[in-house]
Amino acid sequence: MFGFGIGREYPRMLRIFTPGNLRVSAFCKKGLFLTFVLLALTACQLGRPAEPEKISFMVFGDPAEYNAYASLVEAFHEAHPEVRVELTHIPSQREYRTRLVTEFAGGNPPDVTLMNYRRYASFAANNLLEPIGPYLDKSSVIQPEDFYEVTLDAFTWQGTLMCLPQNISSLVVYYNQDLFDAAGVPYPADDWTWEDFVDTAVALTKDNNGDGVIDQYGLGVEPTLFRLAPFVWQNSAPIVDDQEQPTRLTLARFPSLQAFQWFVDLYQVHGVVPGRVEEASQDSESRFIAGTTAMYLNSRRGTPTYREITGFTWDIAPLPQHKVAAGILHSDAYCLSGTAVNKDAAWTFIEYANSVEGQTIVAASGRTVPSLKAVAESPAFLEPDLPPARNRVFIETIPALQRVPVISTWQEIESTADQEIERAFYGDISTDEAASLMFQRTEEYFLLADFAAGQ
Repeated sequence: MFGFGIGREYPRMLRIFTPGNLRVSAFCKKGLFLTFVLLALTACQLGRPAEPEKISFMVFGDPAEYNAYASLVEAFHEAHPEVRVELTHIPSQREYRTRLVTEFAGGNPPDVTLMNYRRYASFAANNLLEPIGPYLDKSSVIQPEDFYEVTLDAFTWQGTLMCLPQNISSLVVYYNQDLFDAAGVPYPADDWTWEDFVDTAVALTKDNNGDGVIDQYGLGVEPTLFRLAPFVWQNSAPIVDDQEQPTRLTLARFPSLQAFQWFVDLYQVHGVVPGRVEEASQDSESRFIAGTTAMYLNSRRGTPTYREITGFTWDIAPLPQHKVAAGILHSDAYCLSGTAVNKDAAWTFIEYANSVEGQTIVAASGRTVPSLKAVAESPAFLEPDLPPARNRVFIETIPALQRVPVISTWQEIESTADQEIERAFYGDISTDEAASLMFQRTEEYFLLADFAAGQ
């Protein structure tokens, strides 16, 4: 630049570098330097990819389930390198729930979590979740009609879809085929009744060495409201006065109380389940795995563990039915935290996880019945080479599934009711007393739920 017109520019340049103008000169030089640095940095940034957006994802489950989610995250990274998922795994479901409450209360929850439909409402009622419905409505990958309707209904809070369901399961009867064969008892039929169920459990409850102590139980079941509910529904009775806006438990009413008594009689009259002391020393699921309990009620959750059994062959059957067909919904969903910084990135992960590709990966764990109809009906879930052989029972019972109410205090209601159901089950109090106490002790929780819904 100094080779042309230097004569004309020279006086001005001298003025710039005179002592009175040194500060201006320094400023100009600094400005030129910063401009150069910014241009250099821009050039470097243009030459390399942007840092991926980070989101956190927390799950619970056994090792097989964790491996499935780890595979899901790995596949997602390959498909979406612009997002990085930090996976946290909590083996214990109880510890997981505690972590969720603690971290949401502290204002630093994971961006994406798995929640059961019986528990997410307390978070929704406190505006801690970002509604997922608007994201699903705009998706070109998945649509609402791709999912089983009962799962979407379960995660709809005050008319808005809050979380995206990942799985669906019914309660089924896992049974030990070897014990059935040894006793000459036919395997459960698809249309078996309450009477068939009890007769089968009685035939399979045995004192094998004649010492007066039962060595083999016909049945294992948890004395809880969640296990009792489908039998109440099968007796054409409710567990609450209003499914959508419940104000009380209704187990004290005759049709409901009748089913409650039938449930309690499994121990009190028929003696086909372990007592409180026996259950405390070894729970029924462990007895089933050990081959000393013939039937055990559980959802799909138990399948990965039971596939590790080598001592006997097992399969599943639908619940016995009574006046009407009814089962109970089990379902978890991906929920998006309201405090998530990168919500669009988190949705990209949720969307992928619930695409056909994503749900196929998780289905490999054996833990879940996919909520996507296309995956549930595919070999990825039905798996003809792995137990249970009657895998379609999970699909065929979906039309009869009912759900417990979705209210913010349902977890407290269930926990309180469970205490009284257990006392009645083991003979501490009558079913009438238990039903009355359940009504009294849960009344305040229904009032709190009503208040929260009205806020």
